[in-house]
Amino acid sequence: MLDGPLLARWLAAAFALTLPLLAALRPSAAYFGLTGSEPLTILPLSLETEAAAQAHYKACDRLKLERKQRRMCRRDPGVAETLLEAVSMSALECQYQFRFERWNCSLEGRYRASLLKRGFKETAFLYAISSAGLTHALAKACSAGRMERCTCDEAPDLENREAWQWGGCGDNLKYSSKFVKEFLGRRSSKDLRARVDFHNHLVGVKVIKAGVETTCKCHGVSGSCTVRTCWRQLAPFHEVGKRLKHKYETALKVGSTTNEATGEAGAISPPQARAAGAGATDPLPRTPELVHLDDSPSFCLAGRFSPGTAGRRCHREKNCESICCGRGHNTQSRVVTRPCQCQVRWCCYVECRQCTQREEVYTCKG
Repeated sequence: MLDGPLLARWLAAAFALTLPLLAALRPSAAYFGLTGSEPLTILPLSLETEAAAQAHYKACDRLKLERKQRRMCRRDPGVAETLLEAVSMSALECQYQFRFERWNCSLEGRYRASLLKRGFKETAFLYAISSAGLTHALAKACSAGRMERCTCDEAPDLENREAWQWGGCGDNLKYSSKFVKEFLGRRSSKDLRARVDFHNHLVGVKVIKAGVETTCKCHGVSGSCTVRTCWRQLAPFHEVGKRLKHKYETALKVGSTTNEATGEAGAISPPQARAAGAGATDPLPRTPELVHLDDSPSFCLAGRFSPGTAGRRCHREKNCESICCGRGHNTQSRVVTRPCQCQVRWCCYVECRQCTQREEVYTCKG
């Protein structure tokens, strides 16, 4: 399956709340992170309080990285913590974006391995959100001074530079995108699945780049803008998640012939790529969109790919019909007490009443 790239191994670590990808057909291939083979509960979210260098090396070793990735992690004490931060951020955003969907980005136990063994749209999203999370976290870590090998973005390349003074502390996207591409790696491969996964990784990086904004402050007499101090900032990661969710919804299928009984991919047949004029040696369409090989399961019933939607909470007017897959939903009434009629009192405190109300909770039938 994923026979080549050092690909997403970075993703399987510190998110005890969620996610990882099965280790490829070849036993030498191993992955880390949302798409990794290691359980997410083995790593702490913070480093141990030891001697700094020793703690840093141990943190990198705990991440179960490839040799090259471990070397890149060890050479900068800021990398290990940033990897953990990126995993957590990516997983939380994935769960947020799919909170109203049948697949709610809960990848635990056997479901994770079965799902990520296949080239579904969900797999494509995981690759993209993971590389986007790492790119975003690294760029922010550079500008925050948490990395030794990078600092603020120092390459403005802005229009009217003679009237602009580069200032502030821009997020160092140039360093982070270069690091991510090297960290995830890419070996020459004719395996379409490996290339699809790497393509989706690059889509995550491209979405980060597309969201960069230039922020400026004016300096001059009487508020004139004769000189502006400008810096680059990444879009909030929630915006990145929204854009990737849209790409998930419009993902392109490049085609495969998968044996449904064994789950193993056979010969590749990419009709969309041929229609777009792609050559036989490059069946992937040249597009900034997510691509996938297999049609997704319904996720309605418990099976290999998910625990199903029985018992899932839904919103009656919004998504109960879809999430419950036509099985209907149960309605429960409960009494809740919340603060209400809050007022700010002089000085410096808020006074609230406690209001009791009855609310209804809807859950999918089994």
